[in-house]
Amino acid sequence: MTTIGNSTAQPSPAEASGLVKMHDGSAASDPAMHWHEKLDDGTRVLIRPIRKEDADLERSFIEGLSPESRSYRFLGQVRASDDLIRRLTEIDYQRDLAFIALHLDAGKKQEIGVSRFSVGEDGESCECAVAVSDAWQGKGLGTLLMRHLIDVARQRGIKRMFSIDMAGNPGMRNLAASLGFVRKMDHEYPGEVIHTLDL
Repeated sequence: MTTIGNSTAQPSPAEASGLVKMHDGSAASDPAMHWHEKLDDGTRVLIRPIRKEDADLERSFIEGLSPESRSYRFLGQVRASDDLIRRLTEIDYQRDLAFIALHLDAGKKQEIGVSRFSVGEDGESCECAVAVSDAWQGKGLGTLLMRHLIDVARQRGIKRMFSIDMAGNPGMRNLAASLGFVRKMDHEYPGEVIHTLDL
C-alpha cells in the first residue's frame, strides 16, 4: 500500500497483487504470494512468482516437455533460446504475471508447471497460458496454477482473460471448461480455439 503524507493512497496493481518492482528491474514477491499446495496424489508443491534466477529451471522445463506438450503450449515447436528464456523469466510485474510450480526431488529443485498472463493494450483483458510437465499432468496442478492466476487478475481489476489453444488439445479443453471459460472456434485459424473467461 502506498502512503502519501498522512493519507493512504490506493495500491498500485502490482502492490494489490503482492508484487513490487526492485530498482534493478527484477521482481520481488511478498510472502503472501507463495503457496504450498497439495496435488491430487498428495504431493506437495510450491507455487510462487517466477524470477530471472529461474532461467535454468525454465529452460529444463521447456526442453523436458514432450513434442506434443511443447506444441500445445507454444502453438508449434520452439527452441529454448536465450532470448525466449529471458522473455519468460524477466517479467514486468507492473503489467504481467507468471507463476512457477516447484517440486523438491531428492534435494533438487524442479520446475513442473508454469502459468502466466500478459495484459493487453486496453488494460482490461489479458492473454493467459499454462503448461505442466508431462509426468505431472492429471494431478490438478494446472487447475491450481490457473486459479491463482485468475485471483490476481481479478485483484488487478482485469475484466477478461483469454487463451488461444490448439483445437485438438483435450487437456486445455477440459481445464478451461472446469474453470468456466467459454470456448469458440477461431475462424481465421480453423485449427485453433479461443477460451474466454469474464472476470
